[in-house]
Amino acid sequence: MSTVKLIEYEEAVPEVRAVYDDIMATRQIDWVNNFWKALAVQPALLRRTWEGVKAVTAAGALDPLVKEMLYVAVSITNGCAYCINSHTAAARKKGMTDEMLAELMAVVGMANQTNAMVNGFQVELDEVFKDGGRQT
Repeated sequence: MSTVKLIEYEEAVPEVRAVYDDIMATRQIDWVNNFWKALAVQPALLRRTWEGVKAVTAAGALDPLVKEMLYVAVSITNGCAYCINSHTAAARKKGMTDEMLAELMAVVGMANQTNAMVNGFQVELDEVFKDGGRQT
């Protein structure tokens, strides 16, 4: 159950409706999900967050499917069930298969395991990795 009243389209102020309209147009859908409805209790937060999400997920060097799969991976690591489900659905809509999801889960699980071991052992960073793999 949400900690705030979800703002439905019909009861939204014009500023919120404008963001809802942009969400639906950008995503080519005919509804607004509960995440946005919760943020709408503070219209400026809704707009700011939507603009950020829209900018990050826009066409760029990374394929839109890769971006959704990254969102799923981070959501798994952060334990956000809502985000895992909503971004898995979005990734499936962009072409993610069950096999791709299974591989993603394997990578996320292994990355979390090895990250925990590196942190636990306090492994010192190798000199060659300090520039992020850039050639100097």
